[in-house]
Amino acid sequence: MKSITTTGICSIVLLSSLVACSQNNAPSSSPGATQQAKGVKLTFFNTSAEVNNVFENLFKTYHEQNPNVTIELIPTPIGGAQLEKFQSLLASGNPATIANLDPGTILQYKDKFMDLETEKAKYEKLTKPGAVDGALLDGKFLGIPWTAQGYGLLYNKRVVEESIGGAFDPASIKTRNDLEALFKKIEAAGKAPVMIHGADWSLGAHYLGLTYSLQSPKVEENRKFVEDLKNGKANLADNQPFNGLMDTFDLLKKYNARKSDPLVADYNKDSTDFAKGNAAFYFMGDWTWSVIGTLEGRDKEFGIIPVPISNNPADYGNAQVAYTEPKLFAIDKSGSTPEQQAAARAFVEWMVTSEQGQSAIVTKMGLSLPYKDVKAKGTNVISDAIAKYVDQGKFLNIGVINYFPQDYWSKTGASMQKYMVGKTDRKAFTTEVQDYWKSNAGK
Repeated sequence: MKSITTTGICSIVLLSSLVACSQNNAPSSSPGATQQAKGVKLTFFNTSAEVNNVFENLFKTYHEQNPNVTIELIPTPIGGAQLEKFQSLLASGNPATIANLDPGTILQYKDKFMDLETEKAKYEKLTKPGAVDGALLDGKFLGIPWTAQGYGLLYNKRVVEESIGGAFDPASIKTRNDLEALFKKIEAAGKAPVMIHGADWSLGAHYLGLTYSLQSPKVEENRKFVEDLKNGKANLADNQPFNGLMDTFDLLKKYNARKSDPLVADYNKDSTDFAKGNAAFYFMGDWTWSVIGTLEGRDKEFGIIPVPISNNPADYGNAQVAYTEPKLFAIDKSGSTPEQQAAARAFVEWMVTSEQGQSAIVTKMGLSLPYKDVKAKGTNVISDAIAKYVDQGKFLNIGVINYFPQDYWSKTGASMQKYMVGKTDRKAFTTEVQDYWKSNAGK
């Protein structure tokens, strides 16, 4: 997702403060705050680039409440070389105190981060069931969850209902044939049925990435499937979820509003056009609300349906939306002092539990907090729609991607782009993806 992979990516694209005053001042009321005898400076590495300014304002608020703690943002650009910048900080011996990273990056550099086992029980009480378990990396609590995101086929309610001449029930789309029948009605009404964002992160991580989570509801079984791909023991060419997913992609290509120039991949334009009714459906995640929520003259009602992968309603994936915790807060242990580490833990707790921190995340960033006691009211109607699936247990746990090589989405996304524009056929595309995994054997 924009935030799941790069950004959010961006994800989405998408999708994204500390310690008490000195002993001469009154103690802070911030949750988890501890007294400091002198000032502490923290640095915060942020890969949710689309909300850099929200974090900066939050740091100022925290400093006003805790004058002895100063937090400096280390920003990264949207879609930029974020991992390279993180690596350069490590190499220079000047790592960020707190890093907002993809779980896979934390796992890759797990020796650089604190094991937060002593914090685990506290966060299990604060978060919704399964949130902490979903954040574990090789069984360790290395990152604190702070947002949950989902993706699938977003829909513009007005456009769909005007096309079909009545109320739209998202539960009516149970199969690929159901989706195609709906697309035909929308097209007959003179409207574009769907929009596909042509960026490699959207195609490689979010769409093709579903393949690996559709094998089983259990992350460990999905990890085994990927290992079998690497070792040549599994074959995508005869894998039913993969082929079903690609059959659906062929359908989306056929009705794509961008099919005349599918690789332009202008994220802001795609999100804006969808929000204003230039396409009925949009393969994207709730992080796109950072664009949609600020638009004037947009439609008001949006929802989401899963990506159907077969014509059997009972098949796993047809009724489930993709859902994960795309970013975690990790605390450095390789170059930070004990005072900085204590201040960092206090800040993170303040951010996810205080009204001001929650308001920044839920209201200003438009994200969903996987916490029980959320004081702030959200405005992201797409997140609300995803939450309904999650509350019913109808979601795909895509946590297997945390264990993937860092280049999986760019490499396989490039293959998806070639397939999307017809430069390669299904057989050659499948071979390319299979070969990518074989090249990672033993890694």
